[in-house]
Amino acid sequence: MKTVWAPWRIEYITADKEEGCIFCNALADQGDLTLYKGKITMVMMNKFPYINGHLLVAPKRHISFLNQLEKEEMGDLMQTIEQSVSILKKVMNPDGFNVGLNLGKVAGAGVEEHLHFHIVPRWLGDTNALTVFADVRVIPEHIKSTYSNLKPYFNELQINI
Repeated sequence: MKTVWAPWRIEYITADKEEGCIFCNALADQGDLTLYKGKITMVMMNKFPYINGHLLVAPKRHISFLNQLEKEEMGDLMQTIEQSVSILKKVMNPDGFNVGLNLGKVAGAGVEEHLHFHIVPRWLGDTNALTVFADVRVIPEHIKSTYSNLKPYFNELQINI
């Protein structure tokens, strides 16, 4: 049997579980993984990513369903998603992306009370049999390093909107 060491994960395992909505909490104070707070939308890194650069884009308003979005929020969400994809392309050079949302717990929503989109950069060969057979995910870069690489570009985004 082979062992995959991921010592940085222990801080997530042993940390106190966050109470309340992760998005609303991030808006109340600058979370250490919050990349962008715009007028209408926000971008934060996923604490439990599928792969490096896994971002969450959400309206600042606490809503659960697409039909609760106002037109301005829909437009701003899509613009922020597009700009986030552009930043990820520039900084991380992925081969493609999975972009989507999960509505309801049965659909995989981990935080079903606050609507949010996932942006997952993908590289050719980024998944392998290890994930399928051993239920192990290998993430090659520490999340704080990814944050440091992305944050300057999201700081510029705040100026341009």
